[in-house]
Amino acid sequence: MNRIAVGLLLIMTACTSAQINQTLGEVNKAIGGEQPLTSAEVGEGLKEALIQGISKGSDIVSVTDGYFKNPQIKIPFPPDVKKVEDKLRQIGLGGEVDKFIMTLNRGAEDAAKEAKPIFISAIKQMTIQDAWAILKGEENAATEFLRRTTSAQLKEKFLPVIGNSLNKVNATKYYGDLVNTYNKIPLVDKVNPDLNDYATNKAIDGLFVMIAKEEKNIRQDPVARTTDLLKRVFGAQK
Repeated sequence: MNRIAVGLLLIMTACTSAQINQTLGEVNKAIGGEQPLTSAEVGEGLKEALIQGISKGSDIVSVTDGYFKNPQIKIPFPPDVKKVEDKLRQIGLGGEVDKFIMTLNRGAEDAAKEAKPIFISAIKQMTIQDAWAILKGEENAATEFLRRTTSAQLKEKFLPVIGNSLNKVNATKYYGDLVNTYNKIPLVDKVNPDLNDYATNKAIDGLFVMIAKEEKNIRQDPVARTTDLLKRVFGAQK
């Protein structure tokens, strides 16, 4: 087992500043000839890893087909009105439904560009205590930290962006046409769900799915650690 990895396991058990400093001293003795790691370095290494993962995750979903062709995060027809989709397909409007679903995902892809600065701001404001909690947490601990600290801000930011994006790709128009067509069918219960709210929540969920994937990758795969600091903090090989 490499020495820095052992050191990080020790660090993960530390809680107070005194314990952290003591543990870092033990780690640096184990490292021997390598430049000693400091508490600040480990914290900065974690932030760097998170920014790297978030940047990659955000970039992946904000391109054409980033949502639409990814089965993990593709946004479906709103499930609360699944009966609308089913009925419209029954009467031969499946193509129009498919067109709407594609534009719904295009709106999310367009809006996802706005997420990165919000995430990066939250990471930069992390305390050293936040960093230790993430280091000794589950493989998605950083993702869950971001979910707790950014979800409200993301939704506030995303709602108008999603609205504009859906209008830009005609998703709102297609959806309005589909709902109006459905509502004209005899004997059906009329529907009018909030498309913006649904698309916003699904777009944000998809972002967190991809960020969790990148977090796991950086924790487990040395090749994913692209800078010297990441390699040192997350376990440079012998």
